Amino acid sequence: MPRINVGSWADTCVEWLRHHLTWLFDFVSHVLTDMYNGIEAVLSAPQPFLLMGIFAVLAWWLRGLPAAVLTFAGFALIDSIQQWDATMQSLSLVLVACIITIVVAVPLGIWAARNRAVGGALRPVLDLMQTMPAMVYLIPGILFFGIGVMPGMVATIIFSMPPAVRMTELGIRQVDGELVEAAEAFGTHPRRTLFRVQLPLALPTIMAGVNQVIMLALSMVVIAGMVGAEGLGSSVYNAVSSVNVALGFEAGLAVVILAMYLDRMTGALNERVSPLGRRALAKAQAALGGTKFLYWKPATSVAMVGVVVLALVAGGLNVFGKEGAKTDGGGRPITLGYVNWDEGKATTYLWKEILEQRGFKPKAQALEAGALFTGQARGDIDVQTNAWLPTTHAEYYKKYQDKLEDLGAWYDKTSLEIAVPSYMKDVKTLDDLKGKAGEFGGKITGIEPGAGEMKILKGKVLKDYGLADEYKVAESSTASMLTELDRAYAAKKPIAVTLWSPHWAYDKYDLTKLEDPKGSFGSGDSLHLLGRKGFAQDEPEVAKWMKNFHLDEKQLTSLENDVKSAGEGHEQDGVRTWLKKNPGLVDTFAPSANVTYAKGKDAGAAPNIGYPAWDEGIATTYLWKNVLEKRGYQPTIRNLDVGPMWTGLSSGQIDVEFDGWLPVAQKQYWDQYKNDLVDLGAWYDKTSLEIAVPSYVKGVKTLDDLREHRDEFKGKIIGIEPGTGEMKRLKDTVAPAYGLEDFQVTEAGTSSMLAELDRAYAKKEPIAVVLWSPHWAYSKYDLTKLADPQHTWGDNNQIKSLGHKSFPEKFPEFEGWLKNWKMSPEELGSLEKEIQDAGKGHENDGVEKWIKAHPGIVDKMAPVK
Repeated sequence: MPRINVGSWADTCVEWLRHHLTWLFDFVSHVLTDMYNGIEAVLSAPQPFLLMGIFAVLAWWLRGLPAAVLTFAGFALIDSIQQWDATMQSLSLVLVACIITIVVAVPLGIWAARNRAVGGALRPVLDLMQTMPAMVYLIPGILFFGIGVMPGMVATIIFSMPPAVRMTELGIRQVDGELVEAAEAFGTHPRRTLFRVQLPLALPTIMAGVNQVIMLALSMVVIAGMVGAEGLGSSVYNAVSSVNVALGFEAGLAVVILAMYLDRMTGALNERVSPLGRRALAKAQAALGGTKFLYWKPATSVAMVGVVVLALVAGGLNVFGKEGAKTDGGGRPITLGYVNWDEGKATTYLWKEILEQRGFKPKAQALEAGALFTGQARGDIDVQTNAWLPTTHAEYYKKYQDKLEDLGAWYDKTSLEIAVPSYMKDVKTLDDLKGKAGEFGGKITGIEPGAGEMKILKGKVLKDYGLADEYKVAESSTASMLTELDRAYAAKKPIAVTLWSPHWAYDKYDLTKLEDPKGSFGSGDSLHLLGRKGFAQDEPEVAKWMKNFHLDEKQLTSLENDVKSAGEGHEQDGVRTWLKKNPGLVDTFAPSANVTYAKGKDAGAAPNIGYPAWDEGIATTYLWKNVLEKRGYQPTIRNLDVGPMWTGLSSGQIDVEFDGWLPVAQKQYWDQYKNDLVDLGAWYDKTSLEIAVPSYVKGVKTLDDLREHRDEFKGKIIGIEPGTGEMKRLKDTVAPAYGLEDFQVTEAGTSSMLAELDRAYAKKEPIAVVLWSPHWAYSKYDLTKLADPQHTWGDNNQIKSLGHKSFPEKFPEFEGWLKNWKMSPEELGSLEKEIQDAGKGHENDGVEKWIKAHPGIVDKMAPVK
């Protein structure tokens, strides 16, 4: 029977949705994330004992004194096993998912109950939603929303919705038809019949559906931990991947306590709000006899007063609590992702500790390899420390390399292999495995299914050595593989496992690395730090630290050992132990600045700075970014074409830019937007616009000469960005004045023009390029500025700082600095040269070097009393 490519259709559908409905997914993500953050902030703010009290008061109101006592004891146990924060995160996720689910599901259930066609259409959809394996929902969730809370929340909503719809429909359909007919006979409007008759009588069934929603949501929240969702799911996932019985039991116990509380409270709420439930509750209490006082419940008003008082106390303690000290890193968050391999975990928590000591707020997340690379490509993960390249993670890197930045290798060389215990005397190479499947139970014990080594093993190694028909690769986790190895080794049983070097297992066990004479595993990898696209620009200092980071085998294995000895959940304690044994390494890995700079009056302000990709614009923007950060500001810089930048400046999306060429070059933009802008003064005087040619092109000294040598230049002038004032003036004024209209003016970026100039100059070919002064190109190349006897380029320009009209009010201190700022040609030229030498992506390094070569420049540019 021919294959039906249902999976391919689903994949195509998902890709279409990703490309055409991004705006919808962004909106949903924004709304749900804000809801989650809000609820999580409320639940995390109070001291645990105060929130336990609030939960206990609610239990007392709904179920009586025993329930209140058990509630307090249960949540106190959660706090005592250090799962409180994770439990509040999971509760936040459940609450948001259940709110959205109920808001959507109950109306759908009502519609299905009142319209059989709708009910019939919904039924197969609900079947699909409810019976599809829960983890399948995480795959499109990652693609649409990235990793973290969002894919887990959306999968939870989809998975938990069917019971609410079905139970709502069932409850309304079960209402006695005679009651509905009686209401209609008295002329009751259908809407009033629904709200006054059907819903109150159907409420017990509907609440049973709500209860099921909560239970399913809790189960899905745990599964969502696989894709980086916070809370108990993350704890459970870490426990499973590391075979940590203690952590798994504690996290599971917290889930059970939370599930029991939510189950009992929703069941009791049904008795409170349903007329039938209240009647049944009254009869049950009347039959209690002497123990009635235990089940006395306070009035709603009394319970609410208790909750409000506790909430106010919690809020007051939070307000008057001590504020954490601000640190050099400004408290900026950095997200570190890792696959749960020993070297990945160890180096991730090492960098977490380093960044915390340098004042950042790093967060570490364990993920499967596929989810990690996907999340990093989307920008959800800033850095991963354990990319095995060029072989193991080749598939992921090839797919996402355009969205990643390689921060360099910190360890070289690794190897991938299959290993067996050394008591297997006759197995030395991969060829020796052939024909011995019976000894090994026909199995090679593997690690995570998404790992690159697993893909190489199944896709290449087994085929190259003819083992594919004999052996099955058991997919598990690194921790499970090591547990199997330990068990087999203790019993002296044959076992073949996927391993790699370096690994501490080779120190603990006497193992044989099976030789790979065909080289199927590849020649070995280096361990790389990978950043998301733009990370080096956003955090240049951290990127510089990471590019210079290296560990040797002795350092790495000792770090792994200390982290492993500290135990799951205490990885950073292991890192601190290791750092105490290796004093001075933090300063080696992340050298801090020697100079302490005073903070400005407006420290903490966050101006948006725009700049065009022109050398003086890049240089001065990164210079001011560096200076402002030293003064405690938090600037954001954006590279834009000239037109969009002026538009953004006029609308207030950009606060300031430092590369306004006036009064000539950018006159059209100034005339259009000047009512929305403020001139903050000129910092450079005087500039010029020109066409330049290499000095080896003889006989071309003026623009008139250029026209006469048209064929020599192939009728072409190499231009820059099409939206610039210089390009417009060249086409509208200069070219007509000198008869250059038949020249083709190429419209490309400044970098493209400079690349063309460099290529032609190296070959001694004639070339005419659009240039301006000042520019570092005149230092690198021997060029002739073509004279303009008709003065068509206009008067010389000044380079000015321009701001949105609200800039002086928003940033008064910064405005004062800019009005007094000047740069000489020597200063600007040397700054541009340092940035050019540093290279693209390392602009901040060039600025730092320039500032060190100009002591006192920060105080000169941004004086603070």
